[in-house]
Amino acid sequence: MTLDSTADGRSDTAVFDRLESEVRGYCRSFPTVFTHAEGAMLRDAKGHEYVDFFAGAGALNYGHNHPVMRDALVSYLQSGGVVHTLDLHTAAKARFLETFEEVVLRPRKLDMKIMFPGPTGTNAVEAALKLARKVTGRTEVVAFTNGFHGMTLGALAVTGNSGKRAGAGVPLGHAQALPYDGYLGESVDTLDLFEQMLADGSSGLDLPAAVILETVQAEGGVNVASPEWLRRLRKITAEHGVLLIVDDIQVGCGRTGPFFSFERAGIQPDIVTLSKSLSGFGLPFAITMFRRDLDVWQPGEHNGTFRGFNLAMVTATVALDTFWRDDVFAKETERKAALISERLHAIAKKTPFVKQHRGLGLIQGLECVPASRATAVSKAAFARGLVVETAGPNDEVLKLLPPLAIDEATLLRGLDLLEAAFAHVTRRHEDDEEDEPKVNGGWEPVVHAGAEVCR
Repeated sequence: MTLDSTADGRSDTAVFDRLESEVRGYCRSFPTVFTHAEGAMLRDAKGHEYVDFFAGAGALNYGHNHPVMRDALVSYLQSGGVVHTLDLHTAAKARFLETFEEVVLRPRKLDMKIMFPGPTGTNAVEAALKLARKVTGRTEVVAFTNGFHGMTLGALAVTGNSGKRAGAGVPLGHAQALPYDGYLGESVDTLDLFEQMLADGSSGLDLPAAVILETVQAEGGVNVASPEWLRRLRKITAEHGVLLIVDDIQVGCGRTGPFFSFERAGIQPDIVTLSKSLSGFGLPFAITMFRRDLDVWQPGEHNGTFRGFNLAMVTATVALDTFWRDDVFAKETERKAALISERLHAIAKKTPFVKQHRGLGLIQGLECVPASRATAVSKAAFARGLVVETAGPNDEVLKLLPPLAIDEATLLRGLDLLEAAFAHVTRRHEDDEEDEPKVNGGWEPVVHAGAEVCR
């Protein structure tokens, strides 16, 4: 990595301890001062390099400082292009909308309107929930166990994690959690319960305005809904006049292979939320998409000061032009996903504390028992030069989110570091594990949409 920077190279973290709130989180797992980034690599103030399998929690699908986007951004700024406009018309917005329609919507036969609700994913979710309630006149929303949709009150109400929900400080209502696909075991179709409750006037479930879900639950532990389950859910919601909201904030923009994560199931949601990698460059940007007939907003009925961040629209347009004009990038993602799956399969087979291999595309993970092993592996990986996070209700899943554009050599380097970290933790805990059951006894891979899932 050869980057120049005006950073002063400081490596002391005392200023963060002194001035930044205790709410900070990720920096505790990766305690260094980063100064440079390029592609799938990070460098800190001490000159140490790290392979990035975190990618801004999925906000950097195309890597750090992609040169084509960076050049376009710098050129736009130097030309005096407008940066902030609320919802005024701009040339940058026109180019983004036209490109998004041409590259994303038309090929997928999605006749949808686009709303700019604000710059973050939770803004997009709040707008989706608000619109669903306005359209239907109903208040309740069905969400799913282990789902995560954001940190504002409406999004928290449809989020499963009890710790995050408790942070609201007020009751979270008008939402009903139902079991996600696989929550009650592989032999149970959890949609039987949903369908029965909708049919039974005494179930206690009022007809909801919408159902919101992630087709792959990222923060919830890399839980993958099967295409069959998703198709049945779409059928149930359509039959009962319930809007289907797909939250594609973390697993959209190609993370699972195709641009949208729901494409593998062949369904069309009523509302879709996008953010994270939408800008392509790590700039804050979000949209809420919905069927044209659902556009019942009155002018100014929902707004936000930073919904017109033109710099993000510039880089988003370049990302669409660069990566999504054909299917080459999606096929490359699928090829890399198979490579990752093979390596994780091998790690799982020889690691006593790995219970399950989950995921598809370039969001994959290994569930560890006890949960503390996943954190130990993350720490061991960081010490070796790899940034990789944990996920799940108890941080029990070691979750891989490398940039989709990562080159194969760097990907293999990162997987080697990950394997070394698992081996280190295994050796460290060998004595303890003498008395523990081997959780991966009888481990068998199950082919699941391009990835092997350990059941």
